[in-house]
Amino acid sequence: MRETGIVNRDICDILSTLGHTDEVIVCDAGFAIPLGVRTIDISLAENVPTVPQVLAELRKHFSVEKLVISEETKKVSPTRFKEFVKAFGKGMAVELISQNEIRARARTVKAVIRTGDFTAYSNIVLVSAGGPKWYVEKKGV
Repeated sequence: MRETGIVNRDICDILSTLGHTDEVIVCDAGFAIPLGVRTIDISLAENVPTVPQVLAELRKHFSVEKLVISEETKKVSPTRFKEFVKAFGKGMAVELISQNEIRARARTVKAVIRTGDFTAYSNIVLVSAGGPKWYVEKKGV
């Protein structure tokens, strides 16, 4: 029985299948998830858990090379936008696209993790990366 790290078996399974540039969405409770997309619903109650809480745990267990966030998040929920960016530290690439583009992108991601978050536009695409454990003989090549 797993007793350390992420204990949700579906999230562990998804993280194990991600390769470089694969994408996962962590979304709020109201995000329209397309039919047929693998969905891991961890919503429990209003704002339980929140997207930032899930991101804090996820970033301990897999590497992210880019965040994709909607322009609406930045405009409508600027504090949440700042939380997203801050969670991954300085230097993290951030791509801004429309909420409609986020919805369209949801059709091709490996999975969507749905939270109980009730903050408007709390949806983020995480682009998987090769992390710091990968050996690189020459940087920038």
